[in-house]
Amino acid sequence: MNYLKINFTLEPNIKEAAEIMMAQLGDMGFESFIETETGFEAYMPNEQFSPESIDNLFIPFDNVKISYTKETIADRNWNKTWEEYYFTPISIGNDVLIRGSFHEPARDVKYEIVIDPKMAFGTGHHETTVLMIKHILETDMKGKKVLDMGCGTGILGILCSMTGAAEITGIDIEDWAYNNTIENCKKNNINNMKAIHGDANDINSSGYDIVLANINRNILLNDISKYSKVLKSGGLLFLSGFYESDLEIINNETKKHDLTFISSKSDNKWMASTYRKE
Repeated sequence: MNYLKINFTLEPNIKEAAEIMMAQLGDMGFESFIETETGFEAYMPNEQFSPESIDNLFIPFDNVKISYTKETIADRNWNKTWEEYYFTPISIGNDVLIRGSFHEPARDVKYEIVIDPKMAFGTGHHETTVLMIKHILETDMKGKKVLDMGCGTGILGILCSMTGAAEITGIDIEDWAYNNTIENCKKNNINNMKAIHGDANDINSSGYDIVLANINRNILLNDISKYSKVLKSGGLLFLSGFYESDLEIINNETKKHDLTFISSKSDNKWMASTYRKE
């Protein structure tokens, strides 16, 4: 699959302006962002792009001048690309290390996750992934049945298995994520996680103890009712992929579906929150 990379330049490069742009672009279908010294790069499948995605951006900063260039990125060996340019190991304290197969093995860490990303996203560098990992580490996963929505490279589901979950299902609408989850499970000797290529309409089971959904605000708002429906009473829902400013609207939607807010974590204005099914 070919991807489109749009390199945004902001003059001056005001971080808050870039974050507002990325939030809007995420709602329009852009899948990942990489910050640069002059702004950021935004990625989405080439065939899904429409010029309106850029024309409809609203930036409440009159003093910021925005320009951009577009580049089509052909399918490639993303392992080599990440090894050469982007992917460095990620540590969450002494608990978790996420690394590529081309990195040195971990020492003195509880859980080591080895991934070979097939796209330029999903490596665990984003704040929301780290926040979700912290929620998982604080949760008793032993014997739990887990659903991981928007599983990406499978990192969260793999960690759930390593921490004792009995059964994990990962679902992602992107074919590269579906295939990569399968490959990364094999790489980490995970035998109790299955992958499904689809979305929330393809959830084919219920009675989950835990549902994870690290996607974006609009998809979460649309699918919270579906997550609640497949959660067992007393089960936990972990949501991320939205900003602190979105928490109220997320909470209002969860209340409609018998979900009680428990706690939240934030980093760089991104948020992950936990809810219990009543």
